[in-house]
Amino acid sequence: TLFGNGERTGNVDIITLAMNMYSQGVEPNLDFTNIPEIIEVYERVTRMHVYERSPYSGELVFAAFSGSHQDAIAKGMKWREEKQLDTWTVPYLPVDPQDVGKQYDGGVIRINSQSGKGGIGYLLEQKYGYDTPKEMREDIGYLMKGISDHRHQELKSDEILEIFKQEYFNKTMPIHMLDYHFVRTNEVMVTLTIEMNGEKKDIVGRGNGRLDAVSNAITSSLNINYKDLLYKEHALTKGSTSQAVAYVGIHDEKGLMYWGAGIHDDIIAASVIALFSAVNRLMGGK
Repeated sequence: TLFGNGERTGNVDIITLAMNMYSQGVEPNLDFTNIPEIIEVYERVTRMHVYERSPYSGELVFAAFSGSHQDAIAKGMKWREEKQLDTWTVPYLPVDPQDVGKQYDGGVIRINSQSGKGGIGYLLEQKYGYDTPKEMREDIGYLMKGISDHRHQELKSDEILEIFKQEYFNKTMPIHMLDYHFVRTNEVMVTLTIEMNGEKKDIVGRGNGRLDAVSNAITSSLNINYKDLLYKEHALTKGSTSQAVAYVGIHDEKGLMYWGAGIHDDIIAASVIALFSAVNRLMGGK
């Protein structure tokens, strides 16, 4: 390979040259997106292994396990999307991993006991569409880190989704909400049909909104004390047939926060389910 001085100085890795061009904002017009396929063929034919930290080709070359690194990457990716930038400018990633066939959820954001809320929140949002509240991400982060530490292994993205849904969504024990009916006059009144300890009964509440009325019914009729209700909702996907997702956070008397989530075709139902999920988690149920 010849450099500018015209002297032959030895073989230079063409991939490294191209990646250096990428990192400086220069398009080399070379396609490296099939590197994983090439690695598979190479390892199968030669029976040799490509080291995990090999530049640009190794499995872990872009991997970020550290919580601070993941948070910086997630913020950089979001800032880049918001600004609609044409150039690649993300902390800790000199080139776009997709240019060499890497995926963000498996090749960059890797979840273990060192991971933070930013990386886990980014993965849930980008891969599965769950835009959790900022305050809830800390709770999810501690949950995932604890499970990873207990298992002594990294958590894959599908495992994270399964744990997330199992822990927060549509919790029905010890209080199972069966039905609800709203009536609006000067304020909102709700009648809730619930099942608790094997017994069905109706409870009634009033409030300045639907979720407030449901919350007042729970606290007044079931003698369950909590405060500072936080709420967020969004559509899971775009379109008229999209399911709605709601997140509700509540504080117990000691100031500890409990989060619940609900998913349903109707946003009101999702909100009510999310509140009951939070209450059931506060009560130590399932």
